[in-house]
Amino acid sequence: MNEEDATNLLIGWLRKPYVSNYSSYGYDIYLPNLIRAYLEKQRPQDTQYVETRLREEMPAFFAAGWELCRRGILRPGVHSYNAQATSDGNAGAGYSITPFGHRWLEESGHDDFVPTEPGRFAEMLNGFRDRFGPGFHQRSQEAIRCYGAHAFLACTVMCGAAVESVILATAIARHGEGKVLAEYRTASGRRKVESLIVGKARVQLQDEYRGYTTLLNYWRDESAHGMASEIQDNEAYTSLAMLLRLCKFIDDRWNELTTSADRAGTCRNASHG
Repeated sequence: MNEEDATNLLIGWLRKPYVSNYSSYGYDIYLPNLIRAYLEKQRPQDTQYVETRLREEMPAFFAAGWELCRRGILRPGVHSYNAQATSDGNAGAGYSITPFGHRWLEESGHDDFVPTEPGRFAEMLNGFRDRFGPGFHQRSQEAIRCYGAHAFLACTVMCGAAVESVILATAIARHGEGKVLAEYRTASGRRKVESLIVGKARVQLQDEYRGYTTLLNYWRDESAHGMASEIQDNEAYTSLAMLLRLCKFIDDRWNELTTSADRAGTCRNASHG
């Protein structure tokens, strides 16, 4: 079991408390007993199996508990003053739910299995860092952290910013940094740069590209206005998914999108994105 698996299980237990005969002492979550009860349901009355697996799995759950602390959902320690405590609990095995954590758990469970850094989703986007540059990496990772904090509007903003880094990286690979940045800094610069990439591409490629970018661009533009936004978790979740799919789409068609290009400016570009 890795940290992501442990995090998903832990969130599930927080949303629907796991019934067991073990005490949680003064904590909302006491990891050893929670995991022990979980393992006993897999192999009843097999004490050796349970204790062996418990030792093997605890590092992943320690990391998962700290990740939820970092996100503000849990905190180390007992849930109330003078509550019972244990030395193991105070050493990292016991956690309690924060006020923000209670609100977070009451909200949609849509994001329970959306990995947040360090996690699978972050790793998948991180795989495109060399292709699209540090500007893309910074914005995509910020988007994931915003989603984990339920800052959904900020998540869509950072997804849109990451898309611009992708667009710039692709256009520069085809046309060179000087020409692309000159176009980008003019009025309607983003649209002009997109035209440099797909303006003369085959129709199917243009349609696929716009299918990935149109909604992301719309949400980013909406967020730039001063009025209250109705962007919530569904839009933010979709933004992350579409960002990943756009990266995969362009990476798969990189040669087609960047052929007949001066490649001298590749990759050093996206820090401008």
